[in-house]
Amino acid sequence: MPDPAERRVVVTGVPRQTRRASAYYRPRTEIDEQTALGHTYVRSLMRSQLRAGLVGFAVLVLLVGPLPLLFAAMPDAHRLEWGVLGFCLYAPLVLLALWYVRRAERNERDFVRLVEDR
Repeated sequence: MPDPAERRVVVTGVPRQTRRASAYYRPRTEIDEQTALGHTYVRSLMRSQLRAGLVGFAVLVLLVGPLPLLFAAMPDAHRLEWGVLGFCLYAPLVLLALWYVRRAERNERDFVRLVEDR
């Protein structure tokens, strides 16, 4: 007859979540370890931010650049100069700034979504 101390006990409960080693590296790991792929991820973010900045700068140059030529063509229109510089230029500059901030935030949000693998 088997000894009662050797009796097997079955323990049940909520199964534990086991973390499996993933077959691929996550982008965040690539960036943290400064691998070539991580460098490529960061460089793509920098390129998209640079592109947004250059587009904003180009629009600014096209908006403000011709003003000296316009003012030189009309030397007696001092009130027009102050009106254009004081009032007409602010709305487009504010809109350009808002566009740039939204674009930069969207680039960063897309990068975080890529890195977090969501």
